[in-house]
Amino acid sequence: MSAIYLSHDIRAAEALQSMPSMRKAASLAILALLVLFSFGGINKASAAINGMAVTSVNLRAGPSTRYPVVMVMPQSASLAVYGCTGDRSWCDVSWSGARGWVATSYIQVLYNGRPTVLTASIAPVVGIATVAFSVAYWDAHYHSQPWYGHWDRYYVGGGSRSVVAGCGDRGCGAAAVTRGPYGGARAAAGGCNDGKCGGAAVTRGPNGGRRAAVGGCGPEKCGGVSVTRGPLGNTRIRHGSIDRP
Repeated sequence: MSAIYLSHDIRAAEALQSMPSMRKAASLAILALLVLFSFGGINKASAAINGMAVTSVNLRAGPSTRYPVVMVMPQSASLAVYGCTGDRSWCDVSWSGARGWVATSYIQVLYNGRPTVLTASIAPVVGIATVAFSVAYWDAHYHSQPWYGHWDRYYVGGGSRSVVAGCGDRGCGAAAVTRGPYGGARAAAGGCNDGKCGGAAVTRGPNGGRRAAVGGCGPEKCGGVSVTRGPLGNTRIRHGSIDRP
């Protein structure tokens, strides 16, 4: 890091130390995330549900027949079902050490004591969560595949947004995660307690750029700090505060 950016980092840290409202903002952001998880949050890992392949079926690298085939699963293959897309048309599963997606109509689950083909109405009843597909999933599971470097060729667009909010003994908070159609994402959380409010957000661009920001207000001042890093590594730090009227 260059001297000018180091100087900016020091000034940003000094600004945070000098503003009690900013320290409170950080605490409130953490509170919001705690509320997120206590309400069964959007990023909380869900336990897999047992399932079975109705017939021999392709395990694909994404929730569409446009995606390449990871492997062919045999009839009656025992599946771990981690979640399904928002419209419940495809589900994220694993079998024999491989991870991928299968159309819902090819999956059976135990429902009312008997094997039943999975449907949009049955999925939430048996505890199957809603999950999103993104380049992060692709990166996590398919590095060794010959088609790994061709995400743009296969990806079927469609962003998603999940929001959760609630109140507890220590205050109220909310959090949201937005995923763009090309791999970008944004996570934000905020909360209020005893007349003091704060929030934090992290944004990741599809080409590698990132931005993190935190801000808040106390009885006398409001302040904020942001750090932006471009996809080529260039960094910009901004911070400031104002007196409340």
